[in-house]
Amino acid sequence: MVPLRGVAVDSDTRCAHWNSAVDVVALRFACCEAFSPCHACHAETADHDPEPWPRERFDEPAVLCGVCGETLSARAYLRGDDACPHCGAAFNPGCRRHRELYFDV
Repeated sequence: MVPLRGVAVDSDTRCAHWNSAVDVVALRFACCEAFSPCHACHAETADHDPEPWPRERFDEPAVLCGVCGETLSARAYLRGDDACPHCGAAFNPGCRRHRELYFDV
């Protein structure tokens, strides 16, 4: 199991801040190697500032699908079509608007 922390996280990684049907990813932060459903969860549960996933590590697992539990590389997630390549679960396309909070883009 991957380290996951957040606020009111359900079994599909939805949290108190983002909980629609397509909010089913958790993102890994470089500062602590832990996954959080969103930047607000990281802010509320960590004792340090967030560090986005670095570009030189884009081939490493950095995204967790909350539906099937598989991890994706940052590169696969960023190039993907807003769905898990393993189980087909839809991901929130709105997350594109704030990718800089999670990835060194």
